[in-house]
Amino acid sequence: MHKLRFLVSRRWIAFALVVVFLAWVAWRLGEWQFHRLEDRRERNEIIQRNEKAGADPVAEVMAPGKTVAETDEWRIVEARGTYAVDDTVIVRYRTRDGAAGVDVVVPLDLSDGSTVLVDRGWFATDNRGATSEDVPEPPAGEVTVTGWVRRDAEGDSTAVTDGSTRAVNSERIGEALGREVLGGWIDLRSESPAPATPLEPVEMPELNEGPHFFYGLQWWFFGALAIFGFLYLIYDEWRGGRGPWGKTRGPQSQRAEQPAVDRKHHARQE
Repeated sequence: MHKLRFLVSRRWIAFALVVVFLAWVAWRLGEWQFHRLEDRRERNEIIQRNEKAGADPVAEVMAPGKTVAETDEWRIVEARGTYAVDDTVIVRYRTRDGAAGVDVVVPLDLSDGSTVLVDRGWFATDNRGATSEDVPEPPAGEVTVTGWVRRDAEGDSTAVTDGSTRAVNSERIGEALGREVLGGWIDLRSESPAPATPLEPVEMPELNEGPHFFYGLQWWFFGALAIFGFLYLIYDEWRGGRGPWGKTRGPQSQRAEQPAVDRKHHARQE
């Protein structure tokens, strides 16, 4: 066991702590990727289940001041009302296939006096300062819409300035428009009657598992590699090789480091 005394040196203890920390970080990152995989699978199941279930009345899912539950996101709802075109809100910086554009959110006034926000789709524009006047108008008069329920975004990007925002938050938009709106918003699926100039439909999320499984395995592999490398260095040091800092160990190496004169003297004595 005396050959392993080097493990209690400060350098080796510090080295071991670094390896343990790196392995722990890799393990946690791998777990995070697998948790994201489970979340994605659950989301895909919800979307597929809601697609088969069909549309529910919007009042059954959304209400003023009510946060949309995670289990209700991507439910399909139906609403009937009149678009408030003058209160159109532009969602900036929405690119598709490298092309610049905006999403167009229009409040829909329902028959019960409430209002729901509808993202009618994407519109290509070269003008980064596009306004509601630059986008095609929705159908006039009473219209029936169906769409997917979405949860509000959060953070500074939800601020509404001059009729535009970077992310949709029903509360922030309602305050800016002076309207009481239903919590959450609707990604348009269809509207009847059809508009004269339709917008590009909403992009649905891909219903695959993504790269999370392989990313998780990669992180765990990196953690295992760090531990294996550390154990190999211990073995190499134990058998007289070079340690992690390039210092030669063992009697043979120490003899190799002796001055040439001492080696000759030792050889004559032999």
